[in-house]
Amino acid sequence: MKRTILVIDDDIDLVEIIRLTLENEGLEVIDAQNGARGVELAREMNPDLILLDVMMGAIDEGFQVAYQLRQGSETADIPILMLTAVSEQTGFGFDPEKDAEFLPVNEFLEKPLSPRRLVDLVRKHLPPSA
Repeated sequence: MKRTILVIDDDIDLVEIIRLTLENEGLEVIDAQNGARGVELAREMNPDLILLDVMMGAIDEGFQVAYQLRQGSETADIPILMLTAVSEQTGFGFDPEKDAEFLPVNEFLEKPLSPRRLVDLVRKHLPPSA
């Protein structure tokens, strides 16, 4: 059975690049272009991992989605990798141990990501197969 990755991002071109990259690695990719649909799909599909953009319809939509997912019993344990164009150079850094309450994600990743790095990070955070 294929592992499923949910991509929540409003950048359709980026979603297609991620899809091609991950499907080439034998992973199934589903996507949502906004946070509300992403939360809905996460609850319905129970993906193995979520790639989540920060800025979509609202500047902090990704943060709100992460909080919602962590509050839901059926989605609380799904690994979340947050993608953003906001970098440490702009003053935003992330430490999963220190910042987990503020930003409940497993890793904070700066766009653009190379395909190899994306695959490596997805593999790193995928839970063991059942």
